Amino acid sequence: MARPERSAGFGARALGALLDQARELPPRSIAPLVADAVNGFGGRGPAILLQDYGQLVLVPLPGLAVGEPVPIDGSPEGAAFLRGVPVEEPRADGVRMCLPLLDGGDEVGVLALTLDTVDEDDRRLLRRFAALVADLLITKSGYTDRIFQARRLEPMSVAAEIQWSLLPPLAMTVPRVAVAGILEPAYQVAGDSFDYALNDDLLHVATIDAMGHGLDAATMATVAIGAYRHARRADIGLAEIYAFMDRAIAEQFGPDHFVTAQMMRLDTATGHLQWVNAGHPMPLLIRDHVVVERLESATTLPVGFGGEEPVISERLLRHGDRVLCFTDGLVEEREAGGEQFGEEQLIEWVNRVERSQDGVRAVVRALSHVLKEKRGGFTSDDATLFLIEWR
Repeated sequence: MARPERSAGFGARALGALLDQARELPPRSIAPLVADAVNGFGGRGPAILLQDYGQLVLVPLPGLAVGEPVPIDGSPEGAAFLRGVPVEEPRADGVRMCLPLLDGGDEVGVLALTLDTVDEDDRRLLRRFAALVADLLITKSGYTDRIFQARRLEPMSVAAEIQWSLLPPLAMTVPRVAVAGILEPAYQVAGDSFDYALNDDLLHVATIDAMGHGLDAATMATVAIGAYRHARRADIGLAEIYAFMDRAIAEQFGPDHFVTAQMMRLDTATGHLQWVNAGHPMPLLIRDHVVVERLESATTLPVGFGGEEPVISERLLRHGDRVLCFTDGLVEEREAGGEQFGEEQLIEWVNRVERSQDGVRAVVRALSHVLKEKRGGFTSDDATLFLIEWR
């Protein structure tokens, strides 16, 4: 039997035809279109696997091969997802290809399929095909619930629904900087959130923790993130951003409500980091995979309490440095014996996980899961991790 053509010219024609069909494609037709394309270049058994909200498994998108969720840990699909690179697994019936679905710096999930043999033409075609599938999923998810529903393994609270709708992509990787964040409990989170934007050379980051629980906390977090984005997009300084957020929370919720927050700016060309700490735990500076210090700074009052103009702290990072921001839910949880988990244990586990994982996405995910396990497998408060790497 002749080998199916997968040359560069064939790939360009096939991907062009797929792009033409996709322009007015209804969301439910993504899976059949992908299956037809895979069959067209001699592949079989295609599956689109999406990360669940708890970041434990990759869940099949309905409409392709039916199967169970695939564990992220210990599977070739999970390895492709965590590392962001294709993984090839030789099998008796051919080669199982697992390709990360990358949309710019964000990762949607994994495309898996089987080919009889694999050469460089195949690898080039599949990388481009996976990028197109990722773009399709991102675009179509803007007006369908099916992709969000596929990722859910348990019921989600209304507060968590609000928080997830606020979030930017959980990770971003570009040549000069990489970031990754995670929230827990994934299906019940309410007051914790984070936001970031890369504007030219400046990376802007905020992590917040709104007081309370449930819808009240989610509503306050929504206002805080909205105020942060509005002020950030006005190109004002960190002190002015703090003041704007402070007024927004005070005017909307009154003097008895507050949000702790941390706002940062990183010049990705020089490594110059600036931040304002409004009642948050101090970030950790990680160098050569070890926590070397807490980034101490003058703190101002939480947002909503009418604090004075904040002190802007500054630090010049070295290439490869990582900065870990976290909320107090990670360190204030009580262990079985009644003792707080504490920052020292957090640092100990950061050092362990940093030595065992590559990439900010893998580090944040592994750290969140191990910390939750060490705190008894649950959390009574929201907990957030956000990791920045200056590359």
